Amino acid sequence: MPQLGESVVEGTIGKWLVSAGQSVAKDQPIVEILTDKADSELPSPVAGVVTQLLAAEDDIIAVGDPICEIDESAQATATAAPASEPAAPAADAGPAPPTSPSVRKLAREQDVDLSAVQGSGESGRIMHDDVMAAISNAPSPARVASPPPPPPPAQAAAAPPEPAPSPGAQRAPASARASGPSGAFRLPPYVPKPGDEVVPFTRRRRIIADHMVFSKQTAPDVVTFAECDLHRTAVLRNQHKAQFKKDGVNLTYLAFAIAATARALREFPEINSRVLDDAFVKLTEVNIGIAVDTDEGLVVPVIRNTDDLTIRGVARAVADVAERARSGNLTPNDLSGKTFAISNPGRRGNLVGGAIISQPNVAILRLGTIKKRVVVIEHEGEDVMAIHPVMHMALTYDHRVVDGVHANGFLYRVAEILEYGDFEL
Repeated sequence: MPQLGESVVEGTIGKWLVSAGQSVAKDQPIVEILTDKADSELPSPVAGVVTQLLAAEDDIIAVGDPICEIDESAQATATAAPASEPAAPAADAGPAPPTSPSVRKLAREQDVDLSAVQGSGESGRIMHDDVMAAISNAPSPARVASPPPPPPPAQAAAAPPEPAPSPGAQRAPASARASGPSGAFRLPPYVPKPGDEVVPFTRRRRIIADHMVFSKQTAPDVVTFAECDLHRTAVLRNQHKAQFKKDGVNLTYLAFAIAATARALREFPEINSRVLDDAFVKLTEVNIGIAVDTDEGLVVPVIRNTDDLTIRGVARAVADVAERARSGNLTPNDLSGKTFAISNPGRRGNLVGGAIISQPNVAILRLGTIKKRVVVIEHEGEDVMAIHPVMHMALTYDHRVVDGVHANGFLYRVAEILEYGDFEL
């Protein structure tokens, strides 16, 4: 098992792409490895014949442990592995359709037989949309009406009424009475109803859920807000976006917001830190992660050394990681090492919202949608009204490390850089 990222210590065998006795070429994908960061295909380090598969699908293997053996001197007619070895599924014996790991993962989760899917990509490659089309075209199973819940026990109806409190006595709150003797909150049981659809958590959704719960239980988070007038940044963007487009670069407001954030993180190092057991460390690198929504859930690829990049460099990096995130081509290293995160709602966003901190960071910036609004500006010594693009921002920060004065100063500085349009293109 190789090291698939700087913080990855183990991986799960997702699917074997070869079987014992099969010849493989150097760099040929032989197995899918699933980690908490990303799913990757592991290439063969040598050419030869697979003599043993030492791990079965769904096994969790530590980095450095063996998962298979390849004999470089063996012939392609090598005998199959004994029955005691983990065998690859029968479906893998023949040639598999060309597909990416993310497509195969989607097919497994949705129980789609890829051999029956017609690929629309180059050379018959099966794309994500092909799998989704196969799901939508599959016949829907007949819905079975759930039986009504059983009637309450007869003794419940015969239970004596609760005695009325004596005059002047105080009655406990309803929430306390309903929680039981221990005082612990209890959810009411789910009662199925006809037409309900139960959607099992995918592996990605379970990782996201566990992370979010951990973050809320760990960090005493506080949210602070700011309003930002983007007029000067908009003028700068309009002056250069046509030339950037000719060069193949999409000059977005997000690129300006990331660049302003990176500069402010240098000036407020408490925001660019992480908490240890009895201390916190101010991190030397500024690596900003950007939240990207994909069909499999939210991922946060990282732009490394963001503070060293110009606006052009940031815009190129954003386009690169977003495209690879949506096509399922991120590596574990692409998703590790962030020191701060930015969540951007895109064009269909809303006014503002507070995000949950992405651990182990101590803060996250949530951008609001950009709207043209009436603002009051000073012109020739007089206050006048003007129509400018305005954006709200929300900073969620960990109060164990970050005090309000630093959080407010940091967010003010981000807004100040954007309002002055002070950027190196």
